[in-house]
Amino acid sequence: MSEIVHFTTDIPVWKPYVKPLDLAEASAEQLEALKVTPSNTKVSDYVLVLAHDVETLKHRTPLFNAVMYGRDGLSRAEREIGAVGASIVNRCIYCAAVHASRYNQLMKDEDVIAAIFADGVDAGIDPRLKAILKFAVNLSKCPPEADADDMAALVEAGLRQDEILDLILSTSLFGWANRLMHTLGEPVRD
Repeated sequence: MSEIVHFTTDIPVWKPYVKPLDLAEASAEQLEALKVTPSNTKVSDYVLVLAHDVETLKHRTPLFNAVMYGRDGLSRAEREIGAVGASIVNRCIYCAAVHASRYNQLMKDEDVIAAIFADGVDAGIDPRLKAILKFAVNLSKCPPEADADDMAALVEAGLRQDEILDLILSTSLFGWANRLMHTLGEPVRD
């Protein structure tokens, strides 16, 4: 029987299975790769675990930053909705909480995320956000489930081609990141 997952904006602690890199023992190459953290804040245990594979981290961080923090295309808040949709499908409690919280902070509103966590794609939210969420959920379930009807809904909701590309990138990035987080650690409550 599968466990019921309750999503929340209360961000849990992510506890790695692999010992994070000790910065005091880091090589020059590892320190170089760690200079640009995903959110330009403190280096998380997740990133310190990824630092064990320097070559991958050197490419992952700039890619993450470009996809999630790019200036053009989809708004930052709408990219967060794509990340939330993917994280819900992939049952990544940690990522869903982090990106739902970021959406709330950016928009200074908690109603949209509360509706999404309560009702999923049936949430009574703005049609543009609903189209974004539905596309992200379908793409995350199985890429062919994000079909022509979903694409038409995005266009009807006013998304431009560059915004749709950003949605595909942010959702896909979390399809990968959620699964990686699951294999490297787990969320725990303090």
